[in-house]
Amino acid sequence: MTEIERLKSLIAQLGFKTQKEFALDMKITDGNLSDILRGRIGISRAFKEKIGFKYNANIEWLEQGLGEPILKKGPAISEAKEGVPYFDITLADFDKFLLEEEKPEYFVNYKPFNDCTAYLPVYGDSMYPKYASGEIIAVREVTNFEVLQWGEAYVVMTDESSNHMRSIKLLYEHADKGKLILRSSNPNFKGDTIIAKSSIQALYIIKGKITRNLI
Repeated sequence: MTEIERLKSLIAQLGFKTQKEFALDMKITDGNLSDILRGRIGISRAFKEKIGFKYNANIEWLEQGLGEPILKKGPAISEAKEGVPYFDITLADFDKFLLEEEKPEYFVNYKPFNDCTAYLPVYGDSMYPKYASGEIIAVREVTNFEVLQWGEAYVVMTDESSNHMRSIKLLYEHADKGKLILRSSNPNFKGDTIIAKSSIQALYIIKGKITRNLI
């Protein structure tokens, strides 16, 4: 079987009666899934990682036909609301106040990160290789902007004075104590961004990341 044929088989094995149901559960458009299944666009790594984490699918089987389609050992997903909520949203849709009202996809009970605020998916390559597209980050809200860990990665949310930024960046100290330096870890994304601390609406330190094979 080809990779596309294995994807079609996996969708059926997961119990989805139609491709539309699968697309809805994956939060992608019918057209996008149709293009993937027809070979018009490739199956991205982020898409595969999401399938692996969400359904405990075996990516090696999907890519090469090795092993079983669905792994026996998976992440500790709790339906009893134990652990930390996972929100399947992009940073562009991420808002501190909306997050409090947003219904999580599920809860992940992973002891090392159970003190975190939320799990979020990574999209884009600006923080590669530290955080790759398709990985899941565990974030914890920071309320004291005077006590920051320089060189660590944060999810930064700003107001209109800093163009409503929603981004993952490494934070560094600025000569002006009222400002911060934001930097990507990917060398292809050159240049620093300077913002005022007063423009920050919310700040979350990234405590770590998980993938489909971690738990």
